[in-house]
Order: sequence, then C-alpha cells, then structure tokens
Amino acid sequence: MITREQIPTVLDHPVHDARGDKIGDARHVFFDDVTGEPEWVSVRTGLFGTSESFVPIHDAALVEDHLEVPYAKDKVKEAPHVDIDAGGHLSEQEEERLYQYYGINWDAVWQDAHSGTGQTTGTTDDAMTRSEEEMHVGVERREAGRARLRKYVVTEEQQYTVPVRHEEVRVEREPISDTNRDSAMTGPDITEAEHDVTLYEEQPVVETRAVPKERVRLTTEEVTEEETVTGEVRKERIETEGTDEQGDQRRRR
Repeated sequence: MITREQIPTVLDHPVHDARGDKIGDARHVFFDDVTGEPEWVSVRTGLFGTSESFVPIHDAALVEDHLEVPYAKDKVKEAPHVDIDAGGHLSEQEEERLYQYYGINWDAVWQDAHSGTGQTTGTTDDAMTRSEEEMHVGVERREAGRARLRKYVVTEEQQYTVPVRHEEVRVEREPISDTNRDSAMTGPDITEAEHDVTLYEEQPVVETRAVPKERVRLTTEEVTEEETVTGEVRKERIETEGTDEQGDQRRRR
C-alpha cells in the first residue's frame, strides 16, 4: 500500500511489473474521494511515452527507486483507455470498467470504500498538477530495398574487314632467242611433259580471347532529406469557479 508521503517518490519514477520488467514511468496518482487513499496510478508507456495506462495502486509496493505492481507488463499496457474530466476525476463508469479489466470486484470495493454515497471517483491532491503531452520525434532504421550486381553473358555479332591474299596462275610466253636458246634446245625434240605449280591463298581465321575491361562494385551513400510529421498531443486545462480575480468569475489557464 502506498501512503501519501510516498507519492513524491512514485511520480516520474519507473513502474515495474511483478517480474521486474519496466512498464513505464508514473505520471499521476489518483485518490479516492471518500477514503482519501491512493487508488490509481497512471503510467506512461509506448516508444516515446505517448500512451498512458491506469493500474490499481492498492496492492503496489515501493521497491528502492521504483513502484512494483502485481500485474504483468502487457496487462497494464493493454488496459482500456479512459478519459478524466477537467477536475481530474475518473467517472464511475470508467472506474468500474478498469476494475472489471483487472478482475477486481467492483461491488465489494464500492460498498467498502464509499458506503452507499453513490459516487466513486478518483482525484488528485489539493494542488492540481497541470500536464501537457510533448511530441518526441525520433527515427528508426529499417530496410528500404535491395540492390544487386548480377553478371551474365550476351552474344553480339561483330564484323571486321581484313585483307586476304591468294595466288593465281599466269601463263607467260617468250620467243626463242639467243639468250634462251641453249635452255630451250636441251632434251629430245618431240616429247610429252608436265609441270605443276602450287597455288596459295590466305583465309580469315577468327579466335576470341577474354580481356578484362573494368571493375564494377556497389556502394551506398547516405542522403539526408527533411520530412514533416504531424501528431496530436493532449494538454490539461484548469478552470476555477467561484473566484473574482480580475473581475472574471470563471477563467481557464
């Protein structure tokens, strides 16, 4: 059981579940109107502490620098969201819904604490604390896509023009003269003979060789862009009644 004197130690301090896991930080403590005892504590949860869950404080204990409640972390975080009025009160319907969620006998609590008054509300201390939600924007790193280098083979047709040479037969005739008479008159006068000439030609020959041309790799670079995010934050307002400050019977701040 948490006493009034321990409230400053509870507020803005961690709240743990029965296993010692941190649920969040205590934001407000709500008191019972009739008994004046602490009844509920609101806990900031979520990535940036933007959610707020209510948990009964009756069976909670102050352990060193944190509050320990007999409920699992997920149970508290999934508690139904409730609205409080401008005076910092929980409505009877909202409180009953919370009791049912945590498995607490609503009728027994109502009869024991309120003795038939017909009003079951929780309230803060004499001095109200006005709070506002602040937006905290962060960034998270996640995979946005993938890039891959893939090498494959394609076949292209190429044409080259190269000069090729070949030999052709040409018949040369020369008359008998004093210069060649001796060579022409050797051998028998009338005979048969053959003389062969081998002809040569060049033909194109194609061969391929793998030649390194370039090195290719993937690299990444960070590009910073500005994005505007929009969210909603809640702000508490406190109004006074029955005062005559600056001629205003009812004002807000």
